[in-house]
Amino acid sequence: MMSVDRVMKQIYEDIRLSEHVKGRTINLTMSSRARAALSKVGLEDVFVNQHGIPLEGRMIHGVNSTRRIIQYDPRTTEKYKNVTIHFNQRLVSADLERGKLNFQRSTGHGTSQPEVVSKASDLIVGADGAFSTVRMQLMMRPGFDYSQSYIEHGYLELCIPPTEDGEFAMEQNYLHIWPRGTFMMIALPNQDRSWTVTLFMPLKQFRDLDTESALLCFFGVHFPDAVPLIGEDKLVADFFAGRPSSLVSIKGFEDCLILDQLMDIHGDDLSVVLREFSQIRNEEAEAICDLAMYNYIEMRDLVNRRSYFIRKKLDELLFQLFPNLWVPLYLSVTFTNMSYRSCQANKHWQDQVRRVVYLLGEYLYMLQSSAPK
Repeated sequence: MMSVDRVMKQIYEDIRLSEHVKGRTINLTMSSRARAALSKVGLEDVFVNQHGIPLEGRMIHGVNSTRRIIQYDPRTTEKYKNVTIHFNQRLVSADLERGKLNFQRSTGHGTSQPEVVSKASDLIVGADGAFSTVRMQLMMRPGFDYSQSYIEHGYLELCIPPTEDGEFAMEQNYLHIWPRGTFMMIALPNQDRSWTVTLFMPLKQFRDLDTESALLCFFGVHFPDAVPLIGEDKLVADFFAGRPSSLVSIKGFEDCLILDQLMDIHGDDLSVVLREFSQIRNEEAEAICDLAMYNYIEMRDLVNRRSYFIRKKLDELLFQLFPNLWVPLYLSVTFTNMSYRSCQANKHWQDQVRRVVYLLGEYLYMLQSSAPK
């Protein structure tokens, strides 16, 4: 991105040539934010229309194998001449003062000694994952504030294959969710008509499922309708072949779009661009962490509660009556480009309004119940 034609870009460590680590991938759902960023570089049609599968809502699977729908809405880099991709190169260190980076280049065959290659750049964008080498270098500088915390939950990838006649095993236009309170399982469709299934739960529960019989008993109790779709043998093989990974939230597309918009405004004055970007996105990053955690709790637990459906119906009614004033949290995050801070602030005052409505409803009900017949 970055003002597509104005800046020469070098990309290192392309993930497409990395070895696939079983159990550590997760399908992505694209919101309006991601589509806006892809549209900027002319890739929206490729990703969305050619390779995407539209999702109309959530399909909730109960313990007793019942299902119900929650609707979402009530109403390639190689093509750019100024982008160069360097395959099989891993960043090992960086001199941020001089803009110098050291990469370990491998032939990919595992036989020759990796070579260290040094490069220089005017701007270094560290998009190198959760355990970022660029961040490690920044942490060595004075005044750099950093904190990291983990929750006691992880995820593991499983798979539902296509049916014998090569079709989807479930309705493909839904995010399928098996919410179970402190843990959950989800499934998202793939182009080959398989499903990427992701099990989220406390790490201790993963550790407790240490035998084949314990695993099959656990799934038989909590996900009975999923067992025949996955297959017992494949379930056992996939579960014990992988290991749980830590949960992360992903918002990189919008970061790219905001940075590009600031470069359109301020030109090549990176001192202004980066300072303003940091001011804008730091608060947004904190907000998305809070919202991601709330979304995880909502998906694994709240969707099973009666109060959640009352809230959803009230949200839908108020949104129909006041579409510019009352935008539900999920709609504001997924279908608008509203800042995450604003989405969070909206949720806060909407929660207060709902609380008043609930109390008023209870009061009127009590008055009606106590009235003489």
